[in-house]
Amino acid sequence: MYRVTIICEGLSSNEGKEASDDIAQEFREHRDWHKNPIFTWDGEKLILTVENDFDDDGKATLDEFGDCLAAYVTDYFDCTITIDSVAKI
Repeated sequence: MYRVTIICEGLSSNEGKEASDDIAQEFREHRDWHKNPIFTWDGEKLILTVENDFDDDGKATLDEFGDCLAAYVTDYFDCTITIDSVAKI
């Protein structure tokens, strides 16, 4: 099992809060292969932490998070999305 943390920077405060709620719902309802999704909007960064049994380098989670940003955020082109950490748990 792996705990993956992804960070998105560059969203406006309005977009960040709304995206946090929308993408959290998306992960809980439609991407249930990721367990225990936690979304945090700290006013500058949107942080996703999930657990799964397949993503040992974080790239699959990064890709899915990016897909969600494209679907739920109008202006995400200036955003930076990075893998913060991957830990075996």
